[in-house]
Amino acid sequence: MPPIAPQPVQLACPSCGTPFKTGIYTLLDVTEQPELKQALLSGQLNVAVCPNCQNATMLGAPLIYHDAAKQLCLVYFPQELNAAPAEQERFIGEATTFIMQSLPPNAPRAYMLSPRRFLTLPSLLDAILEGDGVSREMLDAQRQRVDLISQLAGAIAEGGDFDAVVEANRAELTPEFFATLSAFIGSTPPSQADTRALLEHVRDRLADEFGDMSPGAGDDAELAEALDRLAAAPDEDLEATVAELRAFIDYGFFEAWTQRIEAQEAAGDTAEAERLTARRDAILAIVEELDRQAQEMFEAGSGLLREVLEAEDPMAALHARAEQVNEAFLMVLSANVGAAQRAGREDVAEHLDAIAQEAVTIIQDRLTPEERFINELLLLETPQEATRLLRKSVAKITPDFVKQLNALADQEEKRGNKPSGERLRQLARESGAMLF
Repeated sequence: MPPIAPQPVQLACPSCGTPFKTGIYTLLDVTEQPELKQALLSGQLNVAVCPNCQNATMLGAPLIYHDAAKQLCLVYFPQELNAAPAEQERFIGEATTFIMQSLPPNAPRAYMLSPRRFLTLPSLLDAILEGDGVSREMLDAQRQRVDLISQLAGAIAEGGDFDAVVEANRAELTPEFFATLSAFIGSTPPSQADTRALLEHVRDRLADEFGDMSPGAGDDAELAEALDRLAAAPDEDLEATVAELRAFIDYGFFEAWTQRIEAQEAAGDTAEAERLTARRDAILAIVEELDRQAQEMFEAGSGLLREVLEAEDPMAALHARAEQVNEAFLMVLSANVGAAQRAGREDVAEHLDAIAQEAVTIIQDRLTPEERFINELLLLETPQEATRLLRKSVAKITPDFVKQLNALADQEEKRGNKPSGERLRQLARESGAMLF
């Protein structure tokens, strides 16, 4: 299905009355346009910024959200539209029919016959994030950061006291806040250049006082490095390189990649522009496949948990399916424990905790003695404690043990988990030194 373009609408600024045109989305198929998901979650979708006074206005519009990978079809109708039920049904029917016709022949469709409906936009966003495994606590913290970004942007746009807002919220201006602000800037669609400029102004004003707390400069350097590595990677190494750098590959990454293509075209190097275009398409395909595999793992974990909970003897059912118990299953369990605690169901949380402990035992029983020792080292809180344990366990350190540490470090680095990779690499160096 070709990308769905926003519908052009004519507006008059509610603040200064200036007429201007903007684009509005009523159908989001994030399977085809994943960048729109981040724009929606960051509050940048269907936001019109007046070119005269910079006043930002959230546009009230019906919205269909579709994610084929998660089999999500969500509907939001702003209450202020006062749309008649028949009008709502017609809109939903036309949108879902359009999506179903664009799906591959064997793709699931049943979930689209009864889309979930939401009365408020925050409840829709919560459903999207909870589908990604984001906890309620994380949602609340992120919402507070978003509110603060809105306050700061409003102070600039409306000529308010920006410094007073900063002072009143100084404790909230954490690295997480700056990361959120940076994500907002990176996910703002090109059609909303005024919004991006306003957010960049917020970032620049904060940088005058907080300097290095803003991730912008460091992120720019890391992004440039990721672009260079993926552009230069041999075809046979591309998949591993994408997996290692997955954390950097988002809307901002593809925007920067496109700028490189345009620069080559402007310089008259058509061959390089075509190569970069083909490489961009290959990276996107690999990312989609990696995300699909991850989603399948979590869906399998969710299915296993349902089977265990529905069994007469959950622990026996868990052991009967021991080969399916893995890290994804433990993460699904953790998310469900959090949900039970938020709902005040401590009895359910305790039951799930007991299953989690048994699952950990099952995983540990599958480990070799070397793997158990590595896990013991990684569970220690500091590198110094790990060094002391290594020195007490010299008999366990062999060339194969060092080789295994380095292989695990390679795996973690390819998955983009640099801290774990570095710690494993350090353990390998210390262990190797003890062999001589």
